[in-house]
Amino acid sequence: MQYDLVITNGKIVTPTAILNSDLAVKDGKIAAIGNHLTANTDQVIDAKGQLVLPGMVDAHVHINEPGRSDWEDYHTGSQALAAGGTTSMVVMPLNALPARTTAAEFRRQRAIAAGKSYIDFALYGGLVPGNLAEIAKLADAGAAGYKAFMATTGTDIPGDFKNVDDYELFRGMQAIQKTGLRLSLHAENPVLTDRFAAEKIANHQTKIQDYIDSRPPMVEVEAVRRALYFAKMTGCKLHFVHLSTGEAVSEVQKAQADGQDVTCETCVHYLALDTDDFRKIGPLAKCSPALRTKAVQAQLWEKVQEGALNAVTSDHSPAPASMKANPNDNIFDVWGGISGAQNNVDLFYDIAVKSNRLTILQFVQLIAAGPADLFGLKNKGRLEIGKDADLIFLDPSQTYTLTKDDLYYKNKLSAYEGFRIHDRVTRTILRGNTIYTLDNGFTTQPDGQFLMNQNRKEGLAHADNADAKQTILN
Repeated sequence: MQYDLVITNGKIVTPTAILNSDLAVKDGKIAAIGNHLTANTDQVIDAKGQLVLPGMVDAHVHINEPGRSDWEDYHTGSQALAAGGTTSMVVMPLNALPARTTAAEFRRQRAIAAGKSYIDFALYGGLVPGNLAEIAKLADAGAAGYKAFMATTGTDIPGDFKNVDDYELFRGMQAIQKTGLRLSLHAENPVLTDRFAAEKIANHQTKIQDYIDSRPPMVEVEAVRRALYFAKMTGCKLHFVHLSTGEAVSEVQKAQADGQDVTCETCVHYLALDTDDFRKIGPLAKCSPALRTKAVQAQLWEKVQEGALNAVTSDHSPAPASMKANPNDNIFDVWGGISGAQNNVDLFYDIAVKSNRLTILQFVQLIAAGPADLFGLKNKGRLEIGKDADLIFLDPSQTYTLTKDDLYYKNKLSAYEGFRIHDRVTRTILRGNTIYTLDNGFTTQPDGQFLMNQNRKEGLAHADNADAKQTILN
């Protein structure tokens, strides 16, 4: 067979093995993995000395378009992701304005992304106070899942994303359970975090350590426990985003052992940075949950190593430089969010695989297969025949120091600026087409496609068949 594209001389990383093989693409799909595969000369790419990996599926990305496009838009955000080796993203329903909490807004933002994204994308719907009537409509519009905050979030600006209280969370879980989709939660106790912060500010304690002390591990663990019980009572599928403590992951494991459908993720920054780094880097490293001590981080790493987490994501949460500045020396006034999506793959590979904490098979499970499975992206996340040919080349022999000039973000800010990274993404291929190379950047137009959660489609078909059978029996 004559293929559209053949990649030769690379190390092909499948879900189960590293193969010294060729990989062939036909009609945007992986068509063969083997030896002596052929294509026209101009359709052969030599990956000598490089790893050929599945493109990352970043399941936790904030794109701020529409409404706050000066923070990050689909053009700049998707370019940064692609340059860093991500080929699919699941976009959170905030901090766009208005937030994506209605079916009408979902459809509008889907259309915006389709014209500007360089990578494929799925979209969350939001659970906020007062939008229960929109939950089923968001599922019908194509939501990959739902996002809610237990921690305080949002502003008084109309349309901004707001957190739910316990009553609204419980009722939301009941509504979401009926859709068959998963609810993703930012789990921190808002009463404790808000009151702790108010105490600090009242006492003029506004340094980085004061912020860390205002969001201790207990606020995450308590919220996880409470949400798990609500989910148990409602039957809602649950996913915890950006867990920062091994203790919280342990609570998820206990619920899983008890039969609950619950999953969790952490982020690259919780594995790469600790409180000492926060104090050195400054406001660019402020996030919530807060970065943890080395001891707490070590416990989280243990959970990652034992396979207790489903995904590692970026929680890319950009903002203009003015919102990350700290002119009044009050860390509580600084925007909490880390811009990190462009260094998901290379930094995580450096601290995980090169440091011998994880095998490369564990690595690709966490960045690609795991998140694809969470959101029903069944053609993504694995180098297997029949899957989308979403590939990246990672050169483990390159070393570089990250500078502003490397960044594609709308606001060229990164907590990782100045980091020495000991590998590099050199090519990104989406559905068989090269969309980025390290040497030439982006030479094509955006061609990202909207992704449906296949689990919901199959679940609805199963339910329809069951209803039909019941009707016949009756």
